[in-house]
Amino acid sequence: MHESSMGVDRGQYPDAVTPWEQEAWRGAAVGWVEDALAAHGLRAAGRWTVRLRPWSVLLRVPVEGRDAVWFKANPPASAFESALGAGLARWVPEHVLEPLAVDAGRGWSLLPDGGELFRNVLEREAVGPGTWEEILRQYASMQRALVPRAREMEELGVPSARTAALPELFDGLVAGNTALRSDERRRLEELRPTLVGWCAELAAVGIADTLDHSDLHDAQLFVAGPGRFTFFDWGDAAVSHPFCSLLVPARRAGERYGPQVLPRLRDAYLEPWTGAGRSGADLRRAVHLAWRLGALGRACSWGRLFPDADGGPGDTGSAEHARWLMELFNEPPV
Repeated sequence: MHESSMGVDRGQYPDAVTPWEQEAWRGAAVGWVEDALAAHGLRAAGRWTVRLRPWSVLLRVPVEGRDAVWFKANPPASAFESALGAGLARWVPEHVLEPLAVDAGRGWSLLPDGGELFRNVLEREAVGPGTWEEILRQYASMQRALVPRAREMEELGVPSARTAALPELFDGLVAGNTALRSDERRRLEELRPTLVGWCAELAAVGIADTLDHSDLHDAQLFVAGPGRFTFFDWGDAAVSHPFCSLLVPARRAGERYGPQVLPRLRDAYLEPWTGAGRSGADLRRAVHLAWRLGALGRACSWGRLFPDADGGPGDTGSAEHARWLMELFNEPPV
């Protein structure tokens, strides 16, 4: 595939440096895609689209006789996504895409087209909050099914941000951040004993750590069929308290419908977690705590950039780290 047959989209990051700028890397990636397609009896056809961001290189590849496929390359800090995607396809195939090929060593994946993005559906037609409730039920059911796989996911390279270790994670984020003002750093250091208490209280509810997507929003979902959804884009994921996942999707839905929908969304998400002697009050309190602590996962994910992107993770990443760390002071709305 000649470069003149490719369109390049840099979005809001025209100066981001990715491996795509390296001729040898580019040739290896294109060759790997063509070989992976050939292994499935497929052949690329038409104009490829290249989407470059500080956190990924994404190629849309038209294929003769079927929907396009997608190549994704992750930076080293999120290279685990390719191996995780293959594992999820084995463990919870009804909820995820099954890769056509993965190269775990290089952090490369070749994925089938997942259908229509939920975001596109929202832009085209009226969708009530009940749809978001169903999404959260399905997502929570998937998380619960993955509880026994937590150690395996960590062995695949998925970052460990277990509930008991969140204070240590917090320490590293605060100490390593270069964008915090001195007054912000002081406030965060003074918050630490309270944060330790939040973590202990959350752990005492007895919900096991499992997969946390960490950035589950309307553009990370495919509509797989009536009332069915496919979850994808696991580059921000961690093994952590599952309820931390609620922060991003509930916020998005709350912005769309108003804060009055948040209790409904919370209760729908909690349905798969009921039982085992846990009271509704305990589970709701756990959501309240995990909503706040979910900011740590969002802070971590901004460190997963290509090393030279926008001046490096210490540039873009530190600013976003700081913003999310300060979110710890905001009272959760549920």
